[in-house]
Amino acid sequence: MFRYLTPLSLAALMALGTPALAQTTTDEPAGTTTEAPAGESVLDMGNPVAEGPKLGERYSKAKYGDWDMACIKIDADVDPCSLLQILRDEDGNAVAEMSLFRLEDGGQAVAGATIIVPLETLLPSQLTVSVDGAPGKRYSYSFCNPIGCVAQIGLTQADIDAFKKGSKAMVSLVPAPAPDQVVTLPMSLVGFTAGYDVVDVVSN
Repeated sequence: MFRYLTPLSLAALMALGTPALAQTTTDEPAGTTTEAPAGESVLDMGNPVAEGPKLGERYSKAKYGDWDMACIKIDADVDPCSLLQILRDEDGNAVAEMSLFRLEDGGQAVAGATIIVPLETLLPSQLTVSVDGAPGKRYSYSFCNPIGCVAQIGLTQADIDAFKKGSKAMVSLVPAPAPDQVVTLPMSLVGFTAGYDVVDVVSN
């Protein structure tokens, strides 16, 4: 059974742009009915439902503690996957996401990660990641698109070791409308080691 995963901001955009079924109209005048041609059934015979994800869809292949092995369905024998966690605020609202993969030839970086945050983030203040209260690392944002602002970060072996040994990381960002405040999002490290050891290795 696949569990489908949708980028947090994209889901909201799609909801705004999806017309309600009740608003569907036809060109038939009120009070008229359409009759099926003689010999044809007016019954809906249905269409086969394809099992599994569609091309371009993101789905959860496996669960490792609080992490998902999130894959994208492509037209190939093997779908690319990354280790994903949705980061939520204290009210349970999805605010950001982190997806991580190993690097084959990353040099100092043994893994890479993509962190997506809301559009109204103060970019010059950068993004901070810390583990179990230890001093954190600060990263720059790479770009923004309609889904959000993206930080593409490299992780050293020491960073990965800290993730494996830790219980909780904190991802901190500064909202543009309130530049004097810091939003800190907890990132569970439960299941990280098991997921990291099997996640895809990407050539750099």
